[in-house]
Amino acid sequence: MVRWGWRLGVTAGVAVLAAICASGPEPLEVVRTASDLGPLPFDRYSFTPRDYQRSQRASALLVRQCMADRGHPDFPLDPRYPHDPVVGVAVTTDYGVLDPDDARRWGYGWDPAAAARPKGRRMTDAEYADWPDCNSEAGRRLGRGIDFSSDWLYAARRTVEVDKAVRRDPRLRAAWDAWSRCMGAEGFTHYPDPVAAYVDSAWHRGSDGNTRHTERERGTAVADVACKRRHHTAELWHAVQAEKQAADISRHRAHYAAGLRALRTYRANIDEALRSPGRRQA
Repeated sequence: MVRWGWRLGVTAGVAVLAAICASGPEPLEVVRTASDLGPLPFDRYSFTPRDYQRSQRASALLVRQCMADRGHPDFPLDPRYPHDPVVGVAVTTDYGVLDPDDARRWGYGWDPAAAARPKGRRMTDAEYADWPDCNSEAGRRLGRGIDFSSDWLYAARRTVEVDKAVRRDPRLRAAWDAWSRCMGAEGFTHYPDPVAAYVDSAWHRGSDGNTRHTERERGTAVADVACKRRHHTAELWHAVQAEKQAADISRHRAHYAAGLRALRTYRANIDEALRSPGRRQA
């Protein structure tokens, strides 16, 4: 997602909201992913996919150095556990499925071949005994100078409350009602909103969060996408989010500023670790 300033994001969001409310039956543009909708005000204050990838790399380097200090000189950067654990994954999406091709093929799940798996060898039992302490040490190094109790990812902590306001917005509720009627007209369940369709227990998600991709699931997902496009559901949803997020930032400006400083400190710590993972600091 492009990371612009929040003021631009809000201006665009309000303009889109006005355009959607006044538009005809055709969508404003093709939306296949959430990033196609443009930036949101919270984006500036949020941990990005790139942040995550860089933090994982930095942590792996720090852990490997720590493990070497403990007598494990060939510890892999991306190790597997000694025994594969059962993994539970909570799968969420702001707008549900958006891409018609994905819906047609995978329904509310995804290609299992795309799942990320560790590329390194398994840890030995001896390595695994030391790994938790080294992992904790890497976390402390990357979190140096950050007050996690108050400043860290403040926008993420506010998301629950802001999303409640988004869901109460009458414009969005009207958009969901239109989408739900459309789903019924296509012969599918009258879900209250697209997230309810996405998380329907009928899709039987496994421990990895993926679904079974049944014919019924895929047909529902295809209709879901078509109804969103017909009624501009995702575009309006995004615009209401932008409006509510901007209002929350205005009300809690000092907290968001502190959260942004914490995020920048974390990024600086990542940069330092990537430059010199073996250097020890107090």
